[in-house]
Amino acid sequence: MKPVAKKATPAAIAVLRQATALWPKRKKLSDGLLPSVAHQKVSPNSDHNTGLAVDLTHDPDNGVDCAVIFEKLKEDERVSYLIFNKKIWSRKYAKSGNRPYGGSNPHSKHLHVSIYPDKSDDTSPWFWWVNQPKIVNTIVAKLQPAPKKKLPLPAKVAVCTCCEVHKPKRKAI
Repeated sequence: MKPVAKKATPAAIAVLRQATALWPKRKKLSDGLLPSVAHQKVSPNSDHNTGLAVDLTHDPDNGVDCAVIFEKLKEDERVSYLIFNKKIWSRKYAKSGNRPYGGSNPHSKHLHVSIYPDKSDDTSPWFWWVNQPKIVNTIVAKLQPAPKKKLPLPAKVAVCTCCEVHKPKRKAI
């Protein structure tokens, strides 16, 4: 299992901040940086554990078309591999093109971007083919908090009704 980083790398954080600056109304439901406990159990060797991965929510209605971004980011030297919509592309096997991805999550709601460790501090534009954002949007994007780890829901506590001691007290009418 890869050790879990306490914070995401600057390059991974930059993906989300730059996307928000470019497309301020974009949805962020599937955005992610560091893994939840559940993700760690399912994918103990995930790049999310090291802070070198980022998930960007697919929201074409608000400008974030991950199908387009998937293809364009193949040109970015920071990218180790990409996963979107049951496809994976990696620099290591670039000659094979897009390959089928059969992981437990098809990545149809978000694009997964893994970053090379030696590029972890590179925050240059991730979406260079798009007109750059207004300065105010960049400032607002930097002020937004990073997505939180998704914690499992607490188990429901069963109420005992076996005796007078454990029965819930009724209010007098």
